[in-house]
Amino acid sequence: MNRPQSVEKMTQIIKKLPGIGPKMAERISYHILKMPQSEVNRLIDSINSGRQKMKYCRICFNLNESDPCPICSDNTREKNILCVVETPQDLIAVSKVKEYNGLYFVLGGALSPLDAIGPDDIKISQLIERLKNDKIGEVIIATDTDSKGETTALYLAQTIKPLGIKVSRLGYGLPVGGDIEYADEITISRAIAGRKEM
Repeated sequence: MNRPQSVEKMTQIIKKLPGIGPKMAERISYHILKMPQSEVNRLIDSINSGRQKMKYCRICFNLNESDPCPICSDNTREKNILCVVETPQDLIAVSKVKEYNGLYFVLGGALSPLDAIGPDDIKISQLIERLKNDKIGEVIIATDTDSKGETTALYLAQTIKPLGIKVSRLGYGLPVGGDIEYADEITISRAIAGRKEM
């Protein structure tokens, strides 16, 4: 038996969300239909409110309710160091680290030649413009370690270094509490390459 048309419509929309396949989308659709109407209204209101209130910071392109965002407006932050991330979620992850108190820049994605995503499709030109106008002494590239993130990191390093700005990359290696015997060769080789004197 086919799903009712209204469930089918919901499922088709929900499965477009990242990480949600057809089965999960169907489960979520039926779960929403079982929710009390007041909860459904709250869900709809929160989505509408988020879409209306959230905007991109004109300085760092982070998603926030204010422009400029609280990080760019914070005068206590180090203004000469900039951490470049792919997404607002990455910015949130890095911002939890107490050791970093610099500024950020959100690229809005990563380079991916196979997906036809080039430098003009993410915010690389805006980053270069910011680096030319602000007094940034170091750029920390904090892109993912997958092929897209590595490609983006290499491209950024080659583009930024001629500006006379120090470029560094997040260190990689063994996770805290991890067992060496379970680590793959790439992780161990990066851990060895990123070793520090004790």
